[in-house]
Amino acid sequence: MRIQLLFSLALLGLSADCNAFKFERIDKDNVMLLIVDHQVGLFELVRDVSPEEFKTNMIAHAALGKIFNLPTVITTSAETGPNGPAPKEIRDLHPDAPYIKRPGQISAWDNDDFKATVKATGKKQAIIAGITTDVCTAFLALAMIEDGYTVFANADASGAFNARTAADANDRMRAAGVQVMSKFAIAADLVRDWRNKPGVAEMTPFYDTYVPLYGFLIRAHAAAVENGTLLPGEGDLPL
Repeated sequence: MRIQLLFSLALLGLSADCNAFKFERIDKDNVMLLIVDHQVGLFELVRDVSPEEFKTNMIAHAALGKIFNLPTVITTSAETGPNGPAPKEIRDLHPDAPYIKRPGQISAWDNDDFKATVKATGKKQAIIAGITTDVCTAFLALAMIEDGYTVFANADASGAFNARTAADANDRMRAAGVQVMSKFAIAADLVRDWRNKPGVAEMTPFYDTYVPLYGFLIRAHAAAVENGTLLPGEGDLPL
């Protein structure tokens, strides 16, 4: 009887956990963008994605903050050592953004200047990405969740030593309530409706530069509208 009671309580606990999820979307009027330890030295540690792709993803993360005019905070760790500065492309996108150079704290949330700057934005949602996924991104995401923020982790713009390490870190964040998303999904949720501003006009260059698969889809449509010609039999195909 006691075993059955414990089993029933365990099932109730699982049911409660399953029902605890609350879907919250990105609110472009209530979200900040955090760039965490995207540094030229730490870039070398990213091995779960190719260097070319990760560089694109890293800059795309920063570009979203510029396109949507999001409060953006850049932080680096031990910048004067082997970690180096944030890449010039990121600094050029946000020349006036707060740039917090942490002297030693591994978790950005342990740095008082960074925490104060984040709180000063007045936003309660954060889109974050960093190197590495399991330390710089996860430590900050988990700390901010604990302090009541809604956190969206850009998985594409966070990098780790290997795919397993990245997957384990993403699982850890999800278990705590962090929404782990691709850069494409984050961009789509910020747009929300193509008729919004920023919308099609502003996002087409972004996709063409940072999401080339989608960018070339747009190019193909533009080419078809501008100079497309139906070949014999094509007009008979269902659209």
